[in-house]
Amino acid sequence: MNPRLAQLQPYPFQRLRQLLAGVDPDPALAPIDLSIGEPRHPTPEFIRTALTQALEGLAHYPTTQGGPTLRAAIADWIERRHGVRLDPDSQVLPVNGSREALFAFAQVAVDPTRHHKMVLAPNPFYQIYEGAAILAGAKPYFLNTLPQNGYRMALDSVPEEVWEWCQLIYVCSPGNPTGRVLTLAEWAELFELAERYDFVIAADECYSELYFDEASPPLGALAAARALGRDFTRLAVFNSLSKRSSVPGLRSGFVAGDAGLMQKFLLYRTYHGSAMNPAVQAASAAAWGEEAHVRDNRALYRQKFAQVVPILREVLEFTPPEAGFYLWVRVPIDDAEFARELYRQQHVTVLPGSFLAREARGVNPGRGFVRIALVDTPPRCVEAAQRIAAFVRTL
Repeated sequence: MNPRLAQLQPYPFQRLRQLLAGVDPDPALAPIDLSIGEPRHPTPEFIRTALTQALEGLAHYPTTQGGPTLRAAIADWIERRHGVRLDPDSQVLPVNGSREALFAFAQVAVDPTRHHKMVLAPNPFYQIYEGAAILAGAKPYFLNTLPQNGYRMALDSVPEEVWEWCQLIYVCSPGNPTGRVLTLAEWAELFELAERYDFVIAADECYSELYFDEASPPLGALAAARALGRDFTRLAVFNSLSKRSSVPGLRSGFVAGDAGLMQKFLLYRTYHGSAMNPAVQAASAAAWGEEAHVRDNRALYRQKFAQVVPILREVLEFTPPEAGFYLWVRVPIDDAEFARELYRQQHVTVLPGSFLAREARGVNPGRGFVRIALVDTPPRCVEAAQRIAAFVRTL
């Protein structure tokens, strides 16, 4: 067996199940689970229709590169959203959700022949980054994102030798769990470092379409590169329909950017056996081609934040996110104890922040926080907020 498997840590939700095992919540209260970032808004009917109308495609093997209709739909969306025109044949690849692609990409980007191999990632983080680095034979290096540094990745704190050993950096913007969006100046710094030290940037943008001001969408990596007069060398951008279109079960996303990287990633994926179902391709092309449902989706999240934030601000300390659907909330007791007792007393489930982070340079930046995912209906999110506030007042 691969000995690197022993280095993988339990997934946060496995740890959460263990934390809550044996705890008996108040049976008089209906359960409300705000622990996992699973959108629960109804899937738009036109996407369901496109899926079912393409079922005849199940009689054919799909190509790993995906069909030209889907690649064109993705390239068109990128141009509308980011003002950047990519070649759908050489710079765009459909993937079975951003999760599998973010993991697999490290297996391509990391050179196993190099003696020192490092993959950098924010901390707290999406645990796929860590697992991908370890199974690619690299050592993860975490950049703590803390309130005192505005939840930014402090690139200037990274030692010179770490940059020299870096082969890949994962960047999540808007961030999970903080909702922070990288600025143009931060992208400029990152691009310059990638050029100087010759590493690849994997930009995870799966929350990019959940924002609050329709006139000010978050800046993406492709648009930042174009604004800075750069091409897309060493850059791969990942996005997904799961959050944007409320179709987490569709398992559909894309990776786009540097044509050379896409060529190598396509080669890997050809052997990996990860071609997208033809019916899913049809539904995905329909979803990328329509924006009204995405605006409606954002309006629901905007409503929830407007109702929930005032309730929780009375009892807890937090900075509202710039985008996404999470609240990253400081709690007055140990975060795991907070989550367990909240579940016991109020039948509300949230995720301890320490489960999303690793201790780095003497700090676990998730300790003392919980992540609240506002994914349920507005009334249930409001009820959950009221229960959380009632629980905090007992502490």
